[in-house]
Amino acid sequence: MKLGIFSFAHMHAYSYAEVLQQVAGVELAVVADEHEARGQEAAARFGARYVRDYQEALKTDLDAVIVCSENAKHAEMAIAAADAGKHVLCEKPIATSVEDAWRMVNGCEKNGVKLQTAFPIRYSTPVRHVKRQIDGGEIGQILALNGTNRGQNPGGWFVDNTLSGGGAVLDHTVHVIDIMRWYTGSEVREVYAEIGTRFSNTPTDDCGLLTLEFANGVIASHDPSWSRPKTFPTWGDVTLKVVGTQGVVKVDAFAQHSTYYNDQSGRVNYLGWGNNADLQLVAGFIDSIRRDQEPLATGLDGLRAMEVALAAYESARTGKPVRIQSAN
Repeated sequence: MKLGIFSFAHMHAYSYAEVLQQVAGVELAVVADEHEARGQEAAARFGARYVRDYQEALKTDLDAVIVCSENAKHAEMAIAAADAGKHVLCEKPIATSVEDAWRMVNGCEKNGVKLQTAFPIRYSTPVRHVKRQIDGGEIGQILALNGTNRGQNPGGWFVDNTLSGGGAVLDHTVHVIDIMRWYTGSEVREVYAEIGTRFSNTPTDDCGLLTLEFANGVIASHDPSWSRPKTFPTWGDVTLKVVGTQGVVKVDAFAQHSTYYNDQSGRVNYLGWGNNADLQLVAGFIDSIRRDQEPLATGLDGLRAMEVALAAYESARTGKPVRIQSAN
């Protein structure tokens, strides 16, 4: 199976390219990137052919593409790939507007290709273990959830709203909302949010606090931010506390690590020893194509998570709770 990566603008592209080499029967054939120096370097590093225009790559015999461009370019690339009959794994957030996300979902469905959202947290061993506990009734009926995703400010295009569509709240809400939806089997019905820029001098938000109500009555809160300093041992966290009628469980998606005190660099680092969620994500995408099955996290899952983040921005702008009509 031949894959292409469309843009290395997002840092996750490098991880996906590395893990592709560990999936049997898969070749990274093409790197398409309008940033020539970056694209040529990535293509040489991973043994792929470089092209500047992704449309040129779509004329080749690729089976699927991984879209890792700036968020605002996801829709045009994914829809073009679908029209060319290529399956799509799209970096999160899936798009920067609900309208674009629907165009992606409908375009892939019309062309009979898979659309998977890059939600690697679904593949985290601790996160999946709690999912099994919930499905097995060990926690009882879920009453409330509390989530965090606190990371470092990536800078660059991430703080340019025309390319990113939003700051920390968009970047770090979609992962956790996806897991909350997965755990509850319900959609967010109402969002109230406080959003601000407290940790940096950037033109976009770097922190927020969301209060959520799900259609099935579950209440939740979420803390997304770029609040970690550069000296913090890791880029960020993803945690969830699940309160049920039969028990309470807290899951840390990145808890499987050793702490490394490095005198040479003067840093403390976390060294992961658990499963590689990015590898499981990419392997799962390939498997869904081979078996002709629905991906674990679909394009619609990406749309619903992004919809909540965008509603949070509207709530912060108006100072009022925002109802999400699709959940009613």
